[in-house]
Amino acid sequence: MPETATLDRFDRALLAEVQADTLTPARILAERIGLSESAVLRRLRRLRQEGVIVADVAVVHPAVLGTPLCLHVLVSLERETSDRLDAFVRTLRGRPEVRAAWYVTGEADFVIELRLPGMADYEAFTRAVFHDDPNVKAFRTLVAMRQVIGI
Repeated sequence: MPETATLDRFDRALLAEVQADTLTPARILAERIGLSESAVLRRLRRLRQEGVIVADVAVVHPAVLGTPLCLHVLVSLERETSDRLDAFVRTLRGRPEVRAAWYVTGEADFVIELRLPGMADYEAFTRAVFHDDPNVKAFRTLVAMRQVIGI
């Protein structure tokens, strides 16, 4: 996919609708955005082929999965060489608790979103991923009390 895609107002409206609910039938999408059902289907196919729509996913309530605790962790590394960055990313990718991670600029090098059953699980995670990695200089934990925007 190119850095930016050329999207008209119908594409943007369609993307907003499918981001809210990917299972909305094409005929309903067509009514909502003012296109025919076949035009909606063609646009969705094109948006997927061009990589604008990356995935259609199911958002499952974390408590049902036994992971109600949501944490965001700011991680600072000692050194940001390519091999050390790649090794840290490989570690994160190998951990099922990691729901998302971003390599960022500013006071931290990474922002990591975790979903866990409880604080004892987070302590085990910190020992295995942060304390046992000599390249992790520091980490700060933000505990989410409640999600106020988003799904």
